[in-house]
Amino acid sequence: MNHTSPARIGVYGGAFDPPHTAHHELAAVAIAQLKLDRLYVLPTGEAWHKSRTLTPARHRLAMARLNFEDLTQAVIDEREMLRQGPSYTIDSLKELLDAHPGAEFFVLMGADQALLFETWKDWQQIARLAQLAVAPRQTASSSGSLPHEWHNHTLIKATLLNMPLAIVSATDIRTGLEQGSEPAQTLKPAVFQYIQHHHLYMDHHD
Repeated sequence: MNHTSPARIGVYGGAFDPPHTAHHELAAVAIAQLKLDRLYVLPTGEAWHKSRTLTPARHRLAMARLNFEDLTQAVIDEREMLRQGPSYTIDSLKELLDAHPGAEFFVLMGADQALLFETWKDWQQIARLAQLAVAPRQTASSSGSLPHEWHNHTLIKATLLNMPLAIVSATDIRTGLEQGSEPAQTLKPAVFQYIQHHHLYMDHHD
């Protein structure tokens, strides 16, 4: 029987402001390890949990396309940017489930997001509908484990990705760009060129 809809689907949301090499690595490892047929990359629209104003959606979308362009399974999805008001993972997940009946879903996140997972809107429902795929932090103390309170959690199904999440901070990248430094290891050349061309993250003060 020919399945028209992919069977294993990843969902990876974030501000991607800017998208960097650790985002790419997490996506690439998840695609390989979880054998994903498709990975939806969802740049945030209005991030309810971010205090600062995000870079305009069209730029973050363009940078995400450049950042993940070599991953054939990755699809840059605009739905969260088009949605009015705050955007939540649960809404996108439900829409994607409707679009892919019978598929198995994985929600990708880094360790920092995993620690905050139980603050997400309708997190219990997300946990029921999808498995979580977590990139552990690159520290000796955590020794690459899931949040300790998850171990006996009947609701949360989580997989650890076989990678230490590189310590790359979008905040540090933005600060460096404002100060004129070139983030050689943390941004793909195409993304850095885009940032330079559009004068993003430059300090506009005299």
